[in-house]
Amino acid sequence: MKILFCSSEAFPFSKTGGLADMAYFLPKSINVLGHEIVVITPYYEGIKKHHETMTYLGTKTIYMGHGEVVVNYYKLVCEGITYIFVQNMHYFEREGLYGYHDDAERFAAFSYAILESLDIIEFYPDILHINDWQTSMIPYLLDKHYRHQSFNYFRIHTLLTIHNLQYQGDFDKDVAKFFNTDFDYTYIHFDRVNYLKAGIERATKINTVSPTYSKEVMTREYGFSLDGSLQNRINDFSGILNGIDDQNTFNPKTDKYLIKTYSVSNHKSGKNINKQFLLEHFGLDKNLDEPLIAYVGRLADQKGLGLMEYCLEEVIQYSNAKFILMGSGDKAYEDYFRYLTYKYPNKVGNYIGFNEKIAHIIYGASDIFMMPSRFEPCGLGQMIAMKYGSLPIVRETGGLKDSVIPYNKYTQEGTGFSFKNYDSYDLKEKLFEAISLYNEDKKTWQILVKQAMKSDFGLNQMARAYEELYKNIIGEKI
Repeated sequence: MKILFCSSEAFPFSKTGGLADMAYFLPKSINVLGHEIVVITPYYEGIKKHHETMTYLGTKTIYMGHGEVVVNYYKLVCEGITYIFVQNMHYFEREGLYGYHDDAERFAAFSYAILESLDIIEFYPDILHINDWQTSMIPYLLDKHYRHQSFNYFRIHTLLTIHNLQYQGDFDKDVAKFFNTDFDYTYIHFDRVNYLKAGIERATKINTVSPTYSKEVMTREYGFSLDGSLQNRINDFSGILNGIDDQNTFNPKTDKYLIKTYSVSNHKSGKNINKQFLLEHFGLDKNLDEPLIAYVGRLADQKGLGLMEYCLEEVIQYSNAKFILMGSGDKAYEDYFRYLTYKYPNKVGNYIGFNEKIAHIIYGASDIFMMPSRFEPCGLGQMIAMKYGSLPIVRETGGLKDSVIPYNKYTQEGTGFSFKNYDSYDLKEKLFEAISLYNEDKKTWQILVKQAMKSDFGLNQMARAYEELYKNIIGEKI
């Protein structure tokens, strides 16, 4: 099969979140299965440093609204995957990726550029795999402007992967001028243009990044007003759990960032060496027998930071646990963690921002990992934590529910701890339960750690699921 993977960000060239990781991991995994996959993504400011290694392919002029947009195409092969970069200095060579007043125009141009690229890159795909709102206008533009041009366009199918339904590309109606069509309700939602809604309406198939999240988004609570549109496509909608690169990137046996690598058989001594380093690095009490609890992620309400704010201080005061938290985002949450560190300097450390090396050491050193999200399409932190023997505490939502097996004190089954209601009391109870088990039943704790480390969230499993979906899509009538 031939797949053109269309993404507004792609690691290692650009990244704000999990979409970039998927644009890195999935193409590599699909390629291993013997299929031809090409990634197309914008040429952002931060990509300039790779320019000397790129090959210029050609230029296209896009007629959009009442103006012309000139885009250049560059090719770069990285780790066996072909990347195509769409360059337009005005739209993309900026400091950030999103959040500009002209985002609607920028990503309409990117969508046209993808559809215009096929003859220049000499790649006519079976499937355009589009991702999130930034590329969700592609099925509509394909139907309206390109299918009639040639059989190469007529035969193309589309798959829309929704990574987070909260972000929809919602704009004033005047941006419809960029579509070069008569008014159409396909893209209208509550009297506004909604890019994601257009993708939901027009894509051959739709999926999201975990089975549970695919069910949640069809409810009013999690649907962010698009639950009705998704219900209308229920027969074409599915959930595939994301995977992580547990062979190279997130493997405690080979992780170059760890102070000491380790495996299931010697995890206790290995984790203690990493814990010792981390406690010294953050200036915390150096007792290795006390539980170390960690959080690595965005400081945002979606991630359950509000729950932490209500209960962490009580857990700090009434337990022997220590806390290390890494992330950035909402200033109020950043200030809260600075406050905790100031008030409890021997028990709490924080890193406002992100550091790849320290993040890996936090996974390798911690005993418990917090991820009490309000909603979580998939989540990778809990998977990484389990591979490193850090037992996650999660709320039963989205990919967290699909990946963490809750501890059962009667059977000793489990790879972590979970709670159902979005309530700070429930999080606090689970924190105390985990701390108590760590302190009082070392044997059971080690059983859970080994079970967590043996969890399989590998890329091959995810790639096989997408391969099957691709095959189903190609079998569909256009």
